[in-house]
Amino acid sequence: MVKVQQLPGLSQIIGINESSMTEKRDRWKGWREWYGAIAALQELVTPIKKGLILSSPALMVDFSQINPNLTTVAFTPGYSHQNGNTLSGLTLTPGDHSSAQVKEISLPSNNSHEQFCLLFTPEFSLLMVLTVTEEGNSYFDFSFDPEATQKAWLTLRSRLQNHYPEKLVTIEQQREQFPICSPDYRTVTQFSRQLLNHLPSNEDLRQETSDIELLQALTHEVRTPLTTIRMLTRLLLKRKDLEPEVLKRLRVIDQECTEQINRMELIFQATELEGKQKTESSVNLTSIPLKDLFTQSIPYWKKQAKRRNVDLEVLLPEKLPTVITNPELLTQVLTGLMENFTGRISSNGKFQVHVRTAGNQIKLQLLSQNLQESFRSKKQERSIGQLLTLQPETGNLSLNLDVTKNLFQALGGKLTVRQRAEAGEVLTVFLPVSIINH
Repeated sequence: MVKVQQLPGLSQIIGINESSMTEKRDRWKGWREWYGAIAALQELVTPIKKGLILSSPALMVDFSQINPNLTTVAFTPGYSHQNGNTLSGLTLTPGDHSSAQVKEISLPSNNSHEQFCLLFTPEFSLLMVLTVTEEGNSYFDFSFDPEATQKAWLTLRSRLQNHYPEKLVTIEQQREQFPICSPDYRTVTQFSRQLLNHLPSNEDLRQETSDIELLQALTHEVRTPLTTIRMLTRLLLKRKDLEPEVLKRLRVIDQECTEQINRMELIFQATELEGKQKTESSVNLTSIPLKDLFTQSIPYWKKQAKRRNVDLEVLLPEKLPTVITNPELLTQVLTGLMENFTGRISSNGKFQVHVRTAGNQIKLQLLSQNLQESFRSKKQERSIGQLLTLQPETGNLSLNLDVTKNLFQALGGKLTVRQRAEAGEVLTVFLPVSIINH
């Protein structure tokens, strides 16, 4: 799960004081309670007729899918207008193509140690805060107290007023629908009971962290010798006295090293993002012409598909807009996704990538014309730990789709996987379109 910069001061509002943070305790307790609270919140919001959720980072669950009467605003990493980040020019628009109730705002913060969720409904309001200290200890608390939730809202409102007053107007109009009021005691009891019922074990959290640390170490150990081999190979390629056959084989070595280095780099970045539990995401987003990215990437995708005797066809619209993303990481993630999809298709198979606009987003769909072969290959895949998938037939090791989804989310986009009776499994990538023209 990607962690991003949060609002400052909410731990003080809710009552987590500095002295309590210095006490020795189970470092995982706060994380366990946070995850349990997210699960309990799902039970709590299911029956409500109207509500507003403000959170940072985007919560692990899309609550608008659980209850379409909920409006969710997620605060993602960003910089102020003075820093010139292009995200600051965006309007408040849906962040999820499937639900107009989900919105995202890029908002700077001075504090990377808090996560929060602030919920408003006609019957009650709720504030949840997770704080992580520099030492890695985690602290969670929640409050239905109207005074606490009102102070939290005023803190958030102040920051929005300073950075994006035009967006504050929209959110405040929705916020005003929910007057601050004391909850029914049964609501508090239900939430507390569900939180306890959904507490994950310490072992689950430790195992996930252990897997991440191991992968980070392994990818580093693999990349280092491959980088050395590639460097020496490229030095040899500069020599004038080598036979054509030797040059051909050196180029193959260079290509294989580059592919594996890129794959290890993507896995390393994924584990880094997955493992960030107390710091902000390091993914910097900018606006780039999508045409430039495709011009560089499509020939490589086709070449890689051809090596596996798979025919790739990319269908593009006449005009491609500018998108908001991290170009380098997006190229790596898309390439990894293409390789994963290609590996599921038998030799002499075909698949298509359809690219088209969809409202304020760009939509990329991966479709295979060899549905039975693709399905059979997918059934043979094996999970390796929490993050990786192995395709036994090809030996291809790739990030699993859950981790890939998190990467696209960190890039400002989204990956969906759908099962369709007439088309089998369809992978769809959504990327936000920039309003800034290049």
